[in-house]
Amino acid sequence: MKLLLDSCWRAAAYCLHPRVIALSVLPLLLMSGAALALGYFFWEPAIDAVRATLESWSMIATLLGWLDSVGLPGLRSALAPLIIVFVSTPVIVVVSLLAVATMMTPAVLSLVRDRRFAALERKRGGSFLGSLFGALWATVVALLALLVTIPLWLVPPLVLILPPLIWGWLTYRVLTYDVLADHASSEERSALVSLHRPQLFTIGVLTGYLGAAPSLVWAFGAMAIPLAPVLIPVAIWIYTLVFAFAALWFSHYGLAALQALRAQRLAAPNVAEPAALVVEDAPLLLTTHPMAGHLAP
Repeated sequence: MKLLLDSCWRAAAYCLHPRVIALSVLPLLLMSGAALALGYFFWEPAIDAVRATLESWSMIATLLGWLDSVGLPGLRSALAPLIIVFVSTPVIVVVSLLAVATMMTPAVLSLVRDRRFAALERKRGGSFLGSLFGALWATVVALLALLVTIPLWLVPPLVLILPPLIWGWLTYRVLTYDVLADHASSEERSALVSLHRPQLFTIGVLTGYLGAAPSLVWAFGAMAIPLAPVLIPVAIWIYTLVFAFAALWFSHYGLAALQALRAQRLAAPNVAEPAALVVEDAPLLLTTHPMAGHLAP
């Protein structure tokens, strides 16, 4: 717990470092540009497609007609945009995490290492391909888990539990490997994950809850839709800063835990194995024994 809290406040302090703030701008520019471009070309066709799909369902069409009859046509027009935002938000979160893992994690890891762990030996137990395939595998699993659990989100307590748990697991899987890949051997990484799995998962879940905060802007419903061109870049930047904080937290915790593991192993007493008894081909001095005469050939 001490290491968990110590690495947390250090990560929060490092978020104010000018280098970290500057690094957060690149994923923001790339993702905001991509989001605005997709919105410019596909926003209206996507809204028309969603509305046509909703109106083709008799139950939804009845609900929309009832909204019109009670004087709430605004909800009818806002339903399709809200569905598009609801569906695209998980994609934005996943892409933000992967963008931070690719563009920011190596840089913030170098910052933490140079300032706190300059003497820590690099054993390079991971690789870029291992990080890539691990991130893709974890992302696919997380997205499938989100799709499977969407019906459970209608239960009020579960919507506040399941998505952060899934985001936390994804963050834990991706950033743990990336942080330890360059410095720990594969054996050390396995040992650290085994020893610190609850703490690492806790970091992932807490940052998952922080990552869910930007989604609250869409709780305003129809009022937020006209501000989408402004709110989407702001939400992306918040996602980027949250995952940058997560990368710093994992970096401080992972490197400190690795340093402690190596110090513990060096301090452990070396228990020597019992030496094997070696009998040399030397003449047995049995003449001094009383029974030497009986034993001598």
